[in-house]
Amino acid sequence: MGLSVMILGLVLLLGAHVLTAQRPARARLIAAVGEGPYKGAYSLVSLVGLALIVWGFAHYRATEWIQIWNPPTALKHLNVALMLPAVILVVASYIRGRIYAKLKHPMLAGVKLWAFGHLLANGDLGGIVLFGSFLAWGVYDRISLKRRTDPGAPPIPVGGVTNDLIAVAVGFVAYLALAFAFHPVVIGVPVVGS
Repeated sequence: MGLSVMILGLVLLLGAHVLTAQRPARARLIAAVGEGPYKGAYSLVSLVGLALIVWGFAHYRATEWIQIWNPPTALKHLNVALMLPAVILVVASYIRGRIYAKLKHPMLAGVKLWAFGHLLANGDLGGIVLFGSFLAWGVYDRISLKRRTDPGAPPIPVGGVTNDLIAVAVGFVAYLALAFAFHPVVIGVPVVGS
């Protein structure tokens, strides 16, 4: 049941995000219901999807674990190493500097790196479905961004190298917090020694 709930959550969360890439369909929906209700429904569907993913994956891990292959320890260590730049890239999407200007979409790069690393390090069916889905969505969304004619969100000013230094520092602190506090407590899997 947990795996099914997680998949439903993925359909809701990633489906809502795929809708935003379909600009004509999104525009028709906003025209029909209004921007406020669209944003409210989008947020609600995304949050419900995220909650279902978290609950479903936790339930799957506790009761339905299906091992497909056993990743070598080296891939787990590679995943730990990949998470630092992944977190920094996500932070750089909000503290915009040269990293942002160079990559244009560091959030997507960070999500793809996170998903790829976790896909390498997890050989169970639930992990493959979860991280594979996020990786596939990240690749799809990046391709769709290249084809869009509108800028999407309102522009945020881009700073210089100082913003990059701040993004790296904040990203490093966030990485440590995720690795040593969040992951073992919330996910139930220690990062070091796992």
